Amino acid sequence: MAKDNSAPLQIKTFADHHVITQPNPLRKVLRRVPATDQDDPVARAEKALAGLSGEFKHWMTVEADRLSAAHAAILRDGFTDDTGEELFRAAHDIKGDAATFGFPSAGAAAESLCRIIEHAPDLDEVPADLIAHHINAIQAIAHERTKLDTASVASELSRQLRGVADEFLIRANRDRPEHLEAILAPSIVPAE
Repeated sequence: MAKDNSAPLQIKTFADHHVITQPNPLRKVLRRVPATDQDDPVARAEKALAGLSGEFKHWMTVEADRLSAAHAAILRDGFTDDTGEELFRAAHDIKGDAATFGFPSAGAAAESLCRIIEHAPDLDEVPADLIAHHINAIQAIAHERTKLDTASVASELSRQLRGVADEFLIRANRDRPEHLEAILAPSIVPAE
């Protein structure tokens, strides 16, 4: 059994209340750093991220290919629980990773696709072209983005996809007002 080396509680009693002060066990593990130590953990993290940045395009391509494979499964087998879930997970992962990988417009397009999957009353009723356009946009951004001038095109494409997706979702959910608030929530498409 481990020894209890903690200091006892300090209790100060007053006429109408007690103040209990618990010892801080973290004081034992805290390391004092001299003021001359200029270590900046944020700078170290940014440097490590910059070292990995050469891999970002490859990682984004892998994620985009995973999304395309999920879409191919839906085209082959239709929307099932498994195929719909895999499409959502792949889009959601891109939504979360794209900005870190340097592809924020792909993240915005993936967010729009996630919204369709989450808010469409019946995924079989979603126009196949709407889903295909989202996936094609993400693929194009991930695979073809090599010049600075494509960033504004990708951002505009993501905005337009979101607009078309929102129009569809509003029409599809006109009998479900509880979903309209989430659908109408504004989104921010980050600049690349």
